[in-house]
Amino acid sequence: MSEAINIGTIDDIDEGEAKVIPAEENGTGEDIAVFHAEDGNFYALDDTCTHETASLADGWIEGTEVECPVHSAKFCLKSGTALCMPATLAARTHKVEVSGNDVLLYPAVSVVDA
Repeated sequence: MSEAINIGTIDDIDEGEAKVIPAEENGTGEDIAVFHAEDGNFYALDDTCTHETASLADGWIEGTEVECPVHSAKFCLKSGTALCMPATLAARTHKVEVSGNDVLLYPAVSVVDA
């Protein structure tokens, strides 16, 4: 299991917003977007849409889904599953935990592995 990265407090990411953790900081080689979903939970996906190069953090969060800002592909924040065209490949997930007020990201630990 990778070590946790403290990415800030629960108040640092408003509900319905996301924060990008750059590849240089997370060690995976890819930027990771941490989302504060409308269900109150935090989720993390690779930030780049699997259909075309676009930041999912710049997309629209609805419930526990994020819509890509370029071609409107949608992804499940819980599983990374591509929910509609044009995306057909899932986005990689990463484990997120809340400890007290801190949001902890475990890069390269998928939600399935956690």
